[in-house]
Amino acid sequence: MGKVVTKIDLQNWADIEAVAAGYRDEVPRKISVDALVDTGATSLYLQKSVIKKLGLRPIREVQSRTMSDRFERRQVYSPVNLKIEGREMNTDVIEIPDTLPNLVGQIPLESLDFVVDLRLHKLVQNPDHPDGPMWEEF
Repeated sequence: MGKVVTKIDLQNWADIEAVAAGYRDEVPRKISVDALVDTGATSLYLQKSVIKKLGLRPIREVQSRTMSDRFERRQVYSPVNLKIEGREMNTDVIEIPDTLPNLVGQIPLESLDFVVDLRLHKLVQNPDHPDGPMWEEF
């Protein structure tokens, strides 16, 4: 199978809102980092140091089950604007230790309409929707 790593661009969503509302003029805090694409993970998981650089705020905790079948409490942080290969969405962030890689899980992958090409070890925009994610409204 191999692993798939992709570059992700992140911006603090609260900063974006504050600029849009006219409360501040500064450019939103942003950062680009590598992330492991993990189809076994659910959400967007960022290292503690990345969360700190973005200035995200703790919101709540969630229960998480790890690969070794341990249950842990994880801190959920305020949303970021996540951009991968020109496609973007807003999503909450779950904190992981700096000893683990940043992870992009199923919810962001599905929302941004990416598929994983394991042969080429990369993310691919869904060929059925080359102009952007397709939102299904049934």
